Amino acid sequence: MTPALAEVSYNHWVVALSFLIASYASFVALDLAQRVRAQDRVIARAWRIGGSLALGTGIWSMHFVGMLAATLPFTVGYGHAVTGLSWVAAVAASGVALHTASLPSLNLARLGRGALAMGAGICAMHYLGMASLALAPGIQWDWLLVAASAAIAVLASAVALVIFFALRGYRGVAARNRQVLAALAMGAAICGMHYTGMAAAAFPADSVCLSADQLRGDSVGVLVTVAATMLLSLAMFTSLLDARMQGRTERLAVSLKAANAELQEIAFRDALTGLPNRLLLGERVASAVERCRRDHTSLALLFIDLDGFKPVNDSFGHHVGDAVLKEAGRRLAAGLRACDTVARVGGDEFVLLLEGVSDSAAIAQAAQRLIDVVSAPMEQCGHEVRLSCSIGIALFPSDGPDAELMAHADAAMYAAKRAGGSAYAFFEAHMNAGVREQIELQRDLRLALERGELLLHYQPKVSAGREVVTGVEALVRWQHPTRGMLGPALFIPVAERFGLISAVGNWVIEEACRQIAAWQEQGLRLRVAVNLSVHQLRQDDFVRRVAATIARAGIDPRQLTFEITESVAMEDAESTLQAFEALCGIGVHLSIDDFGTGYSSLAYLRQLQVGELKIDRSFVQDLESSADARAIVEAVIRLAHALGLKVVAEGVETAAQQDVLTRLQCDDLQGYLFARPMAAERVAEWAVASRRPNQLPFALSTYRPAGLDINPPERAPATPA
Repeated sequence: MTPALAEVSYNHWVVALSFLIASYASFVALDLAQRVRAQDRVIARAWRIGGSLALGTGIWSMHFVGMLAATLPFTVGYGHAVTGLSWVAAVAASGVALHTASLPSLNLARLGRGALAMGAGICAMHYLGMASLALAPGIQWDWLLVAASAAIAVLASAVALVIFFALRGYRGVAARNRQVLAALAMGAAICGMHYTGMAAAAFPADSVCLSADQLRGDSVGVLVTVAATMLLSLAMFTSLLDARMQGRTERLAVSLKAANAELQEIAFRDALTGLPNRLLLGERVASAVERCRRDHTSLALLFIDLDGFKPVNDSFGHHVGDAVLKEAGRRLAAGLRACDTVARVGGDEFVLLLEGVSDSAAIAQAAQRLIDVVSAPMEQCGHEVRLSCSIGIALFPSDGPDAELMAHADAAMYAAKRAGGSAYAFFEAHMNAGVREQIELQRDLRLALERGELLLHYQPKVSAGREVVTGVEALVRWQHPTRGMLGPALFIPVAERFGLISAVGNWVIEEACRQIAAWQEQGLRLRVAVNLSVHQLRQDDFVRRVAATIARAGIDPRQLTFEITESVAMEDAESTLQAFEALCGIGVHLSIDDFGTGYSSLAYLRQLQVGELKIDRSFVQDLESSADARAIVEAVIRLAHALGLKVVAEGVETAAQQDVLTRLQCDDLQGYLFARPMAAERVAEWAVASRRPNQLPFALSTYRPAGLDINPPERAPATPA
C-alpha cells in the first residue's frame, strides 16, 4: 500500500530570501572571476581558494534557506557528516567555476567540461543536503524531475561560465550594470535547480527525521545564512579593495609609462630645436649601418656647420640666435624621407643621415640643396638674417667603419670651411691624419679615466692689494703613457666631440673635493675653483651629484667655486639660471670666466647669483699698450663692484700689469707673475716658501704653526669712484 504523502508549502518571503542569497553569491562570484586572472600565480591561487570557500558557502547556505521555506510534516534536522560533505561539494563546484574563469579563453570543450563538473558539484551539494535529513520512511523521488534539476544545474553552470567570459570586455559602470543583471539571472537559475530538486522529493506524511537531534534545521538555516552573508561580504569587500589597488596600480603604470616616454623624449631630443640629439643619432647610425651590412647598401653622413652664426648671436642676442637655430633645423628637416634623420649635435652643428644612397652625384645635389635652403634670408624677431653652411660628407662603407664616420664627415666639413665656406666636400684620405689622431686620443682618454692617468694642477690666485693667497684654480692634465704630459687644450676638445666631457668634468670635481679635504687634514684651507662645461650644466642630476660628492669628501661647500665661461652662461640663459640657483642652494660659489669676450645681458647677470667675474687674459695682456683695453677693464671692474661682485684678472705676467690692475681696484690676480700651475703636493710647500723673503713677489700675511689658513676673509667690493 502506497503511504500517504504530505502536502509541502513554501513561505514566499523565505523563498525570496533564498533567491537574494543565490544572486548575491553569483554577484560575488562574477567579481572574484576578475581577481583570479591576476598575473601573479600565488595571488591568483589565493583568490581562487578564498573565492571558492566564500562562493561555495553562499550557494550551500541558499540550500538551507530554501529548506527553511518549506513546511514539512516533521522536525527537520541534519546529520553532521553528510551535511559537511554537501558543503565540500559546493566549495568544489565553486573552485571549478573560478578555475575555468581564470583560463585565457573559453572553447566548447572547456565549456562542456566546466559545466558538467560544476553541475555535478551543485547536484551533489543539493542531494547530499537532502540525504542528511535521514527520514524514515525515506523520501520518494520523481526521477524525471531529478534529471530535470541536474540538467538545470549543468545548463546554469554553462550560462555562468559564458557570462564570466562575456563580462571581461566591459569596464566601469557598464560592467557593474551587466554584472548585476547577470547575477540575478544566475540566482534565478540556482533557485530553479533547488526548487526543481525539492519538487522531485515526496515526503510520506508519517515520516520521522532520525537526525532531528543532531543539527536543527531552523538553527542551521539561520546560522549558515548569517555566516555565508558575512563571508560573502568579506570576500566582496576584499575584492573591491583589490580592484581599487589594481586600478591605482594601473594608473601609476600608465603615468610611469608616460613619464618614461617623456624622459626618453628629453634624453633623445635637442631641447631647443626638438630634433634628435647626438645620442639618438648615434643609435640610428648604428642601426642604419647594420641594415647596410645586411642588405649590402650604403649610407651618407652629412656634417653641417652654419657659417656666420656667431656674429648673428653676438650682435642680435641669444633670443635671435635661438630662433635662427630653430629655423635652420626646420629647413634642414623639411623634405626628408621617413628613413632619414637630421640631428643637432652642437651649438650650430647639425648632422644629416641619408640611408640607401650610393650615387655621389645625387648626394652632392642634396648637399647643394641644403646650402641653398639655409642661405635663404630669415626674418627673425624683426631682423633679417642671412647665413650659409659648410657640409662635410662621409659614406659607408667606402669611408671606413661606422666608428669613424662622424669624425670623417667632421674633417670633410672643416675642409669645406677652409675653402671659404658655403660649400660641401666629400671625405678624402688626406683629411684623415688629424681625424685618426683624434680617434686614437678619444680611445686613450676612455682608458685614462679607467687607469687614473688624469691629474689636477693648481694655479694660485692672490689679492691685488694685500698680496695674500685667496684660492687656487684646478686645471686638468693628462699623463699619457707614451705622449707624456698633455694640457687640456689638446684633449678637452676631443672629450667634447666624442661625448667624454661629462665623465672628465665629474672626475675633476671629485678629485678637487678630495684634494680640498686632504689639504684640510694638513692644516691648509683653500678655496678651489673648477671649470664647468655646458654639458655638465645640462645634466639633470648634476647638482645632486655635486652635493653628494661634497658630502662624501666632508668639506665646506663654500670652499668650492665653479667657473663658467660667459658664452656658456649665456648660451641657454634660462637653464643656466636654474642650474646656478640650485648650485647656490647647496652653498658653492659661482664665477663668470672670460668675461668681456661674449655677449651678456646685465639683467641675467644680476639674476645669476654669481659672486665673481674673471676678466679675460686678452684684455690683461694689452693693459700696458692699449688705452682701449685699460678702459674696458676699468669699466668691467666698476660694473662688477656696482653689482656687488669680486673681480679676478687672469693672465697677469708683468709687474706693470699688476700695478695697473691694483690701481683700478681689481680684487684678485692670477698668472705666471705669481706662480705657474703646480702639482697638489707642491701647493703646501709653495705656500710656506712664499713667507720667506725673496721667494715670491709677495708674502703671506698669516701663518699658524698648528695649521696654515691662506683663505682671508671676504673683501668688500671697492666703491666705484
